[in-house]
Amino acid sequence: PQHPLQEATTMLKYAIIFALISLVAGALGFSGVAAGAAGIAKVLFVLFLVIAVVFVVLAAIGVGAARKALK
Repeated sequence: PQHPLQEATTMLKYAIIFALISLVAGALGFSGVAAGAAGIAKVLFVLFLVIAVVFVVLAAIGVGAARKALK
């Protein structure tokens, strides 16, 4: 199994790839493909943001617990 942070960066990588596909397809006139790729890129980016926020919150909780344990 992959590390959760590695999964998040993989999602961000795919979001960027689909955004680029959307831009190229839009430039070439394939509006349906561009809209589909843009939708996928948006979903993946939102999932990445949610996971990133969860990790930041968990890290903050962990730092607080470590400080409490050291006292």
